[in-house]
Amino acid sequence: MPAPHGDPDAPARALIFDSVYDSYRGIVTYIRMEDGELHDREKVHMMGIGMTHDPIEIGVISPDMTRTKALGAGEVGYIITGAKDVSQSKVGDTLTSAVRPAAEPLPGYRDPKPMVYAGLFPIDNAQFPELRDALDKLKLNDAALIYTPETSVALGFGFRCGFLGLLHMEIVNERLSREFGLDLIQTAPNVTYDVTAEDGSQHHVTNPSEFPDGKIKKIVEPMVAADIITPKEFIGAVMDLCQDHRGIMGTMEYISTDRVEMHYRIPLAEIVFDFFDQLKSRTKGYASLDYHEDGEQSADLVKVDILIQGEKVDAFSAIVHRDKAYSYGVMMTKKLRSLIPRQQFEIPIQAAIGSRIIARENIRALRKDVLAKCYGGDITRKRKLLEKQKAGKKRMKMLGHVEVPQEAFIAALSTGEDSNDRDTKDKIRAAQKTEG
Repeated sequence: MPAPHGDPDAPARALIFDSVYDSYRGIVTYIRMEDGELHDREKVHMMGIGMTHDPIEIGVISPDMTRTKALGAGEVGYIITGAKDVSQSKVGDTLTSAVRPAAEPLPGYRDPKPMVYAGLFPIDNAQFPELRDALDKLKLNDAALIYTPETSVALGFGFRCGFLGLLHMEIVNERLSREFGLDLIQTAPNVTYDVTAEDGSQHHVTNPSEFPDGKIKKIVEPMVAADIITPKEFIGAVMDLCQDHRGIMGTMEYISTDRVEMHYRIPLAEIVFDFFDQLKSRTKGYASLDYHEDGEQSADLVKVDILIQGEKVDAFSAIVHRDKAYSYGVMMTKKLRSLIPRQQFEIPIQAAIGSRIIARENIRALRKDVLAKCYGGDITRKRKLLEKQKAGKKRMKMLGHVEVPQEAFIAALSTGEDSNDRDTKDKIRAAQKTEG
């Protein structure tokens, strides 16, 4: 094995490659020494964030944490500074000596760029501080995770999180659940859009609530190059799926007598929702998918709002292609109609693009039999009772407030597609073909 590269006489430079949080000693930072030497009694400086610390302990792992006097070029070890703030140890940063600092940080490290965004909200709002602390600790050894506080009228306090992709998002959710015992609601994943309004203003949109109102001049969305390998008998099913998700076919080649590799260019927004699940379903689990970033392109996208009793519910808003806006509106209104409990008054559930309603469902009112006490007699008496009930329900509808239960949010925001949803989509496609 060749000796490690590095100049032992140069100013100290060490790469931070991992960090963990210790409840008693604070942040334990793992480093790889590239140049020079770090001693346990000299101050260290983190070049990326500009912080200076007095180390409490320096050591190596062999295999347990073993304290040493110094770390030299080529060694891998740890350093404990006593810092409790997780933002003070950033993976990828360069550590140097504050006494004899290096002139340049180590090259080659770039901040990761999130591709997928989703909201994370605790089911119990009292768990918000626990969610914040859990994300802080995950950030220690996951430099790609970014998050900012977010407030939703429907879901309360939470965080808008950025992920590298779907797998990264699932891993973070699983770790929050298993390691920290948090029960969370995750909103539908979104990608980033660059929106140019009619007045020329630019908007970087990661959340439907950030989508500007008024006329839109141009919307640019990220694209991916997708490589799909499937048995040849499923070629037609895969082509239909990609076409439904606005995919543009590139090439197709046989890699064996019974397996085909298909190359598509697909909007990332179509991949992040349920594309992989549908691909596995249509190919009986035999297809595989690999994709990578492939530039951007303009698209005809709109924001679909869901209104319950005339009020927008921000958690259900979505940015979709104009051709899919109607199907999304019908799917969400039907789903919510079956999830929201009935009230004493009729509840309208509407899907809207701006001020235009594109889909509507009604939850029928619970009806009390006001004629039960009438054992016959004059019909005018019954009419008066029915008119009085009608007026009361009208008044209740004007003043009533609809509480959407948490179970409805969880079910409505789930990416799974049941048979009713598929039937609805089939009916919509048939209606659109008839109209065409």
